[in-house]
Amino acid sequence: MQVELDVQDYFCESFPQAAQAAGYVDSLTPATWEDWFHRWLEMLESYLPPAPSYEICLRLTDDAEIQAINAQYRQQNKPTDVLAFAALEVDLPENPEMMAQPLYLGDIVVSINTAQRQANQQEHSLSTELAWLTAHGLLHLLGWDHPDEETLMAMLKQQVLLLDAIGININIHH
Repeated sequence: MQVELDVQDYFCESFPQAAQAAGYVDSLTPATWEDWFHRWLEMLESYLPPAPSYEICLRLTDDAEIQAINAQYRQQNKPTDVLAFAALEVDLPENPEMMAQPLYLGDIVVSINTAQRQANQQEHSLSTELAWLTAHGLLHLLGWDHPDEETLMAMLKQQVLLLDAIGININIHH
């Protein structure tokens, strides 16, 4: 399975000292993200429409930018941890020409500031929190949602499995 990942690291580019101080610059390279998404999509293959490859955009940003995006698209004028913008329709038509092209799954936007606060609260690393939030965003791109407690627990359990696959052990109390 081929995955093309566009990692836009606004946080690291705009706040290099803060990124270095958080210890996140050294641990999460574009190659690490690509490896994680490749493993995750292989695990989630049954949720994917068939395609020769998949494309995803991951944007790592700060609270100010994610608040602006949240206000614009969700009418929630406050920062949040992760936003996911799925490109797929629920009933994707099976067009033979489309089947030969890379399939764009959507965008995931994560606030490093909020992730750092949550990592501190959960007493784990920023890298673990970013993996957790990004896995959550990926599930949203693939149609998962959590309108009630039952679906939330199913989604959280899937996130735990995704993190296990990349060597991160986490409890659901998140």
